[in-house]
Amino acid sequence: QVQLVESGGGLVQAGGSLRLSCAASGRTFSNIAMGWFRQAPGKEREFVAAITWSGSRTYYADSVKGRFTISRDNAKNTVYLQMNSLKPEDTAVYYCAAGWIATMSFRQYDFWGQGTQVTVSS
Repeated sequence: QVQLVESGGGLVQAGGSLRLSCAASGRTFSNIAMGWFRQAPGKEREFVAAITWSGSRTYYADSVKGRFTISRDNAKNTVYLQMNSLKPEDTAVYYCAAGWIATMSFRQYDFWGQGTQVTVSS
């Protein structure tokens, strides 16, 4: 089992930045891949970014590439999502997830956090 707790969400103006954190506990964090997903009202959950267990490879949705950066600190059992140049369309609940491979498919992740709200005002 892996328990995940997100933090860092909030309200920000367009063009601003936020950094989300996801603290993990339970199974050895350094052995698992991590991902960030988001879900806006009335929309399906969508992939945002993923990172391999070692941090050597990262993957991004086209909509956030160049603006968001995923990283991890295995010593702190924490994964981060640095979000810059935020847009109103980035407004959503952001979830972190843990799984065995870094993938865009939410079905491949076994453990999920409760989510943190990000609201970007225009």
